Amino acid sequence: MILYGTAVFEAKLQFLILALTIICSQLPNIQPISMASESHHKENLHNLQLEDEGQHRNPSEVKMSQIVLPCHANHCGELSIGQLLKWMDCTACLSAERHAGCPCVTASVDDIYFEHTIGVGQVVNIKAKVNRAFNSSMEVGIEVSCEDLYSGRHWRVCQAFATFVAKRTDANKVQLRQVVPCTHQEQVEHSLAAERRRMRLIHHDIIQDLLNNKTFQRKNHDEDEALPTERTRVESVELVLPPHANHQVNTFGGQIMAWMENVATIAASRLCNAHPTLRAIDMFHFRGPSQVGDRLVLKAIVNNTFKNSMEVGVCAEAYHRDEPLRHINSAFMTFEVLDEKGRPCPLPPIKPEPQEGQRRYQEALARKKIRLDRKYIISCKQTEVPLSVPWDTSNQIYLSYNNVSALKMLAAKNNWDLFAYYRVEESQSLCFRVEFEMEIPAQRAFILLSDISRRHEWDQHYILCKLLLRVDEDDFIYQVVTPSVSKGGQYQDFILLASRRPPCDSGDPYVIALRSVALPSHPPTEEFHRGECLTGFLFCPQISYYNQASPEVLPYISTDIAGLSSSFYSIFCACRQYLLDNIMCTSAFTPSAL
Repeated sequence: MILYGTAVFEAKLQFLILALTIICSQLPNIQPISMASESHHKENLHNLQLEDEGQHRNPSEVKMSQIVLPCHANHCGELSIGQLLKWMDCTACLSAERHAGCPCVTASVDDIYFEHTIGVGQVVNIKAKVNRAFNSSMEVGIEVSCEDLYSGRHWRVCQAFATFVAKRTDANKVQLRQVVPCTHQEQVEHSLAAERRRMRLIHHDIIQDLLNNKTFQRKNHDEDEALPTERTRVESVELVLPPHANHQVNTFGGQIMAWMENVATIAASRLCNAHPTLRAIDMFHFRGPSQVGDRLVLKAIVNNTFKNSMEVGVCAEAYHRDEPLRHINSAFMTFEVLDEKGRPCPLPPIKPEPQEGQRRYQEALARKKIRLDRKYIISCKQTEVPLSVPWDTSNQIYLSYNNVSALKMLAAKNNWDLFAYYRVEESQSLCFRVEFEMEIPAQRAFILLSDISRRHEWDQHYILCKLLLRVDEDDFIYQVVTPSVSKGGQYQDFILLASRRPPCDSGDPYVIALRSVALPSHPPTEEFHRGECLTGFLFCPQISYYNQASPEVLPYISTDIAGLSSSFYSIFCACRQYLLDNIMCTSAFTPSAL
């Protein structure tokens, strides 16, 4: 059993060497960690950091650099987002085909948030690489930055994740080879790609569930002040020519996105009588291909306006000669109108058309809520998201993603050290890690430790663990009660979202992630002091326990950190014994057992 740590608490630094020396001396089956092992550990971390700094080149990585010319720009002298989308899709496709070794097509693109604009004369740098391959599809990560050639400044413009599907010209079934991550960042993205894929598959269901919620339905604005949406309707047709097609003679996905962005901009301009700025594009899926010779019918209309932004819906349909229309793609784009100082201007309310217009109006409200949830919970850095995010049915999948990803990113930290606690400037929290070997299969240990209601059998800090809500078959919300640190002190409780994930493939660990959430039905009470934490287990190949605790939890573990207690050792010895005692138990973990 080995204890690692990383912290920002100055008071604990003085106990550093004493802590781990005493803990190791108290463990009969553990050898004290030598300076040689510390040096070896630091050398490995140093080598990993060198790879991260550029000595390693991902085999699927493709880079594109383009100088923005006037022909690429809009009336403001800024790069057209449609042109940027074409370059992004081209770069990502080349990366996907480099990994697959065969033609690939764009299947979907996750939410894109444009942080900055790009001016004429500046350079756009686009980097794309395959994060993870599944059976016939793969996730490609895209990073866009801007470079000013005169000042030498660089800044990030946006990041995107696109899904590509390999298409062979013969009848053989495509089976992509797995991506082998080699750097710290690649390992993180490879691990999180499986969770992002999980979100994509149920994105549509989340919107439908929110729309079916009667409490979410809202009334329209006062019709006297509202502008009719009919005035924003745009319809345009494009003939697909050979320059618009890729090397498979299909219409280039980036070209379709550029045409869609063009009609969406026109619709937004008609509402505000000004030139709007595109800020975000929601996740979208390509429903079918289009070929050279097709006519693409593009339709756009403003679905709803909010205080300082508007949502424009765009639909792309294709037909060839007398064939019926085929639905190619739908997208939802968020625009703002900026004043001379770059601040968003207020926008007028709209009056939707009956039936279809009302449906689009309500769906825009649902997408706005989901968009804010995704941006707040997923797009922010882990350190910018508080531990206790309010939970509801509309953001449950994003909180589950954040729960699992936060644990994996905590595990992927490369500043864990056997002797020293490192300062983590961006996180006011104490993190520690405990590792111990398993005498039973990882799957069996995963099933046993997934039953949080039995944790009190081996963890003395869990007095009560009550199941409050079953979110789905892999996610549950519990109330956990822990004892007071001081005599006669107040008990502490936690509202924890427990997310368990089996491996996506042979290289993945089993994951049990727990993080604090705020549940409206269970607010803090005077009976307990409400705490926050991020904790969990990874099983690959040994058991690794991680904990990122808020300052309120520090008293529970301070004696162990200082080397004045062996409760960590006792708890994890009890955990090991619990696993051994229940190794013959064949019943799988089910919510009914809680």
